[in-house]
Amino acid sequence: MRIVMVVAFVAAVMTQAVEATAQSSPSPAALLRRAASNDSSSTSNDWLTSRPNSAPDGAPQETSKPPRAPWWAPIASAVVPGSGQFAMKQQRSVGYLVAEGYFLLQWRRARKEGDRDSDEFKALAADVARRRFSTTRPLGNWDYYELMEKVLESGVFDRLPGGAVDPETDESTYNGRRWKLARERFWANPDVAPATTSAEYQRALAAYAAEAVRDDYRWSWRDAQLQKDVYAQTILSANRRYQYATSMFGLVVANHLSSVIDSYVSLRVRRFGGVRVGGMQFDGLRSSVRIIGDPRDGRLGLATGLRFVPSRD
Repeated sequence: MRIVMVVAFVAAVMTQAVEATAQSSPSPAALLRRAASNDSSSTSNDWLTSRPNSAPDGAPQETSKPPRAPWWAPIASAVVPGSGQFAMKQQRSVGYLVAEGYFLLQWRRARKEGDRDSDEFKALAADVARRRFSTTRPLGNWDYYELMEKVLESGVFDRLPGGAVDPETDESTYNGRRWKLARERFWANPDVAPATTSAEYQRALAAYAAEAVRDDYRWSWRDAQLQKDVYAQTILSANRRYQYATSMFGLVVANHLSSVIDSYVSLRVRRFGGVRVGGMQFDGLRSSVRIIGDPRDGRLGLATGLRFVPSRD
């Protein structure tokens, strides 16, 4: 947590410095307008005014070089956020890099904790709910483990091994409910069985076989309510960890996109004096990084933002 607080503090400090620089320095388009309105005796060191620096009579006059604006800056920002800004010598490159590191660390931590919880609830299911029914206990998919959380027992797949499948009839189990639904769907009367060779019986049996839990995946939480509660809490924790990891990955993508847009706008401003978006003229782009949350509650994060600076014309 201390490392996260230091990272967030550095990002906030750099953001304040960037905003102060942006407020004190006029945009390139504003400098162009100012240069057009000044008389011939005024001088300026900004490259956009195209005015030479003052020099003694007879001495060669020098003009200041334009700020660096490589064409590949947006591409660099797409690969590593902030690298395009760094190539253009913009201080806010630090903010993008810090945000990228923070989001990646949070994503990695959430994935690691989610995987840990996932291993725990799978082991609990195998050692408690499935132990009596199978020695192999193969791993199931996510839906299978969520089903174990909601249903006390799966029931047997085939009541009488050998020959045709005899579905589970105990409707308190998952398989028993599947068989009841199949009968209601395909039989004229779900309580009266047609001939086993009839089409309606075979369709119901096929539906049951497609949805029922096989014996290798059979489970029962009977007489293990405490372990079932722990299982439910662990699978809920894993769900939350994975959801948080997904959110952090989304922020990583958003940080890349923000850096690309920022680099593109800065490139356009430096080379052409501005950029048009949606029919409106803009002189620049401002980015921000804010600390959110309360560290006393163990919750601390960063919020980033981009804002176009409209032209005054």
